[in-house]
Amino acid sequence: MITPNPSLQVLQNKLNLPKKELILEIELNGKMKFEHLMNTIYNQFGICHRVLSANVEYVNGYSFGTVQLYINVNSEDFQQLDFYLNKNKLLSTTVEYTCRKYL
Repeated sequence: MITPNPSLQVLQNKLNLPKKELILEIELNGKMKFEHLMNTIYNQFGICHRVLSANVEYVNGYSFGTVQLYINVNSEDFQQLDFYLNKNKLLSTTVEYTCRKYL
């Protein structure tokens, strides 16, 4: 008997979710290294991002400053990312990005 792969079903459901373009600003407060955060966002959550601006200073190996990311993400993945940021005590703000298209 062939049984459906549950992870494949979850992936198919994620593909059908509508995505939003967001600008996410994260305040680094020394609790996590900048490189580790970028790696986690991409590898753990599978969220591709572009760094729009970064003002990061390193003091004794700790990252301080702010970074703005452009992300295109569905609401479920964004909620998981937001939970991760809150759990690690990283302040973040989000603005929905809309681009005017001329015909």
